[in-house]
Amino acid sequence: MALPEHILLMYGYLLLFVWVLVEQLGIPLPAAPVLLAAGALSASRELSFFFALLAGLTACLIADSAWFLIGRRYGHHVLRILCKLSLEPATCVRRTQDSFGRRRAVTLMIAKFVPGLSTLAPPVAGQYRMGYWPFLLFDGIGAAAWVGALLAAGRFFGDLLKRNPTVLNWAGRFSGALLVLGILGFLVVRIVRRRMVLKRLIASRLEPEELKRQLDAGEEVYIVDLRNPRELAEDPFTLPGAFLFSPKTLAERHHEIPRDRDVVLFCSCPSEATAAKTAMTLHKLGIERVRPLRGGYDEWKRLGFPTDAVTLDMPLQIVNP
Repeated sequence: MALPEHILLMYGYLLLFVWVLVEQLGIPLPAAPVLLAAGALSASRELSFFFALLAGLTACLIADSAWFLIGRRYGHHVLRILCKLSLEPATCVRRTQDSFGRRRAVTLMIAKFVPGLSTLAPPVAGQYRMGYWPFLLFDGIGAAAWVGALLAAGRFFGDLLKRNPTVLNWAGRFSGALLVLGILGFLVVRIVRRRMVLKRLIASRLEPEELKRQLDAGEEVYIVDLRNPRELAEDPFTLPGAFLFSPKTLAERHHEIPRDRDVVLFCSCPSEATAAKTAMTLHKLGIERVRPLRGGYDEWKRLGFPTDAVTLDMPLQIVNP
């Protein structure tokens, strides 16, 4: 931690504030080493633990407020952009939306501790029209816990060094290698999982033009719209004759899905990710003729194909347009 400590001693709380702000805005510049270093410096009274906590917390609240307002203004469009940057687009937005729909306060308070959720939670809160002051309260609690935990860990390490300086030699010998191996292993597992999903997707997906020909020919096709109710509220149209299911509800009620015709799944995720994942789940449940629609709803709409209006009675409830 020599480099962060040296920089922190020169620029102090301003650097801590800017570093955390940049990371929370979504730029991959990890703030954890800087917070740990600030915590270690607080052990020798070179930095104040309280002011370091205040600087980090303020940066988090500013960045999260910006994402909150962007999510409220642009809805699922900004979430899809963030999803494309994720290593696991199959679950990133859907998992955040489902978690937020069930327990808003808890999701905001733990978001900083969950990779990927930290950036997605504020715009999802804005998309769900959560009040700004409740958002600020619960997000502030979570941000204070995250910043405080890292500062406290650094403070503990700083106290340990004061009592036993040889700990630094041991840490320097092994921590770097373990950190690099951990990061590499994490990235490799995520990339391999993503490639497997995409490979299965490419092999089974259905072209919009082919589905259009089937519908024009009067063929019986069971079409399932997997989009989140919030997305449907912003654009209340779906494919002709489509049924609205959440992925979880579809799996639970799979016995209602016909086995004698093609089952076409679509969403608005990058690379039809939610549709592909749900298709693999249905395969495991014995439904063989299931295929994700290439490009999902956005591609169908872009091609100018017909759509039906949707009536939403309740979130995640099945609706037959």
